[in-house]
Amino acid sequence: MSVSKGGFSWRTFGKPGTSQAETPASTIPAMSRKKRAVLRRGWTTGACATAATTAAYAALLTGEFPDPVSIVLPKGERPSFALARHAIEGGIASAGIVKDAGDDPDVTHGALVIASVRRLPAGGGVVFKAGEGVGTVTKPGLPVAVGEPAINPVPRRMMSEAIAAIAAAHGVGADAEITISVPGGAEIAKRTWNPRLGIVGGISILGTTGIVHPYSCSAWIASIHSGIDVARANHLEHAAACTGTSSEEGVKKLYDLPDIAFIDMGDFAGGTLKYLRRHPLPRLTIGGGFAKLSKLAGGALDLHSGRSEIDRGQLGRWLAELGAPAPLVAKAAGANTASEILSEAEAAGIGLAGHVAGLARVAALAISDNKVAIEVAVFARDGRLVGRAGF
Repeated sequence: MSVSKGGFSWRTFGKPGTSQAETPASTIPAMSRKKRAVLRRGWTTGACATAATTAAYAALLTGEFPDPVSIVLPKGERPSFALARHAIEGGIASAGIVKDAGDDPDVTHGALVIASVRRLPAGGGVVFKAGEGVGTVTKPGLPVAVGEPAINPVPRRMMSEAIAAIAAAHGVGADAEITISVPGGAEIAKRTWNPRLGIVGGISILGTTGIVHPYSCSAWIASIHSGIDVARANHLEHAAACTGTSSEEGVKKLYDLPDIAFIDMGDFAGGTLKYLRRHPLPRLTIGGGFAKLSKLAGGALDLHSGRSEIDRGQLGRWLAELGAPAPLVAKAAGANTASEILSEAEAAGIGLAGHVAGLARVAALAISDNKVAIEVAVFARDGRLVGRAGF
């Protein structure tokens, strides 16, 4: 039997008595740690898949679907999701969640994310399968191995932890096969970089925090301006502008800065640095991943994948400047991702990330008209500091 409902729990609408811990992150003001524009945050496909998996596995063991179903996100938030559909048939339980991307113009907004779960024999562990509309990885350089469903590491961990918690509560082994499906995902994927990255058959299941931050260009840039204004108003000597959560965590390991020192730059390097040209701070650390900062090093002001591309030829030329052998330079031109190029350079002992950091610093100083002392820190996908150009 399948039951269809709306894609939201009552908590979304602020039912009296809801605690902060129970409130979906989509109702919490976006970027609320500073004085910023309030935009409604949404859910990643990874969070939706985890919620659907939780409901389906619970029903597999109890015969009943929790609805709404609550999950724990990586930073401890406990949002709830209403089920859009659910069914048990032939030893397989399925649950679906409609993705709500909040105020973000996400291409997967409104997509139905379905988890179908069946138990495996003892010792089988947790196995992931790609269903309809979920891609399969066919090229190296991504955080998931070739041949695996395009379900990124953090969503995998979230789903595995949900299975383990439910299994422990019922005294059974955490052995399950999880198939994630997104009807229409193959068509959605055509509007993403997946085909170019060698992910075939559908979208990727993504997310590192479980929460989608609104990507409204004007609102985000306004929030960057507010963040800089707050830092200046508090007479901070040192701030950090980061492209995302991972790079922010990396910078926090380098410096003990107050929370208001961190500016959520995202992909808007140009917007951040141009504002600093008129409203300077004494010192700024720019933190970001290798791919995004290689774009800044090449002169891009908007680092979003939809508006600027990785220049593999340029990365190859930089490798050549650093003395890389010709086969490695040629390999860069056909690499699947910037991460793959970085890995090859590291294996050859070539400091490509440091070179990118230096060029990104030169570009940033030029954009800010040298009004700010700047350093650039480049981080790999695993959080390692791989390149740095100091003040």
